[in-house]
Amino acid sequence: MIRVLVTDDEPHIRAGIRMILSSADDIDVVAEAANGREAVELARTRRVDVVLLDIQMPVMDGLTALAELHRTVPDARVLILTTFGEQQNVLRALTGGSAGFLLKDSAPAELMRAVRAAAAGDAYLSPGATRHVVDSLASGQSAHLAEQARRRLETLTGRELEVLALLGEGLSNADAGQRIHMSEATVKTYVSRILAKLDCENRVQAALLARDAGLGT
Repeated sequence: MIRVLVTDDEPHIRAGIRMILSSADDIDVVAEAANGREAVELARTRRVDVVLLDIQMPVMDGLTALAELHRTVPDARVLILTTFGEQQNVLRALTGGSAGFLLKDSAPAELMRAVRAAAAGDAYLSPGATRHVVDSLASGQSAHLAEQARRRLETLTGRELEVLALLGEGLSNADAGQRIHMSEATVKTYVSRILAKLDCENRVQAALLARDAGLGT
């Protein structure tokens, strides 16, 4: 039998999960907890195999409890119960040692499948949570690109940054000159200087770099 501890501060959610899991022949819900502190204490004393752990809870939140469980009850596998809009928490829990994620409104079959996978030592990420993880990772990648771009722009002067921002808007040399009261020839000189400093082959590459850095936004 897979011994499960259900942790959520909302009694009706715990009751619903218990009802679903109790219908399986190989799963036994041996305890319930209303906060992270209770979960850690019960996991230590009830010899649980899998802990279902909510993130947002009073007394001790799920991420803190995850760290405590990982430290004091390393054999217990932790599945995080999450909701839409908690991408950052999902990523933090992934790096904190959780066995996977379930949305609170997951179908009964998915809930059982996740518990069995965790008990077997496998990771489980629900399809709904996967989209949020991918979105968050993409956001993190964008932040990384932005930081790299900003570092490259540190070599530019204030006036060069001003011209580059206009390139990022897609303006021609003539239009850029009109915007900042500079002759087209002077803008062209600035553009050449910018391309050399940034090691860009053309103005399109420079414009993309400006956009990545958030220049002008």
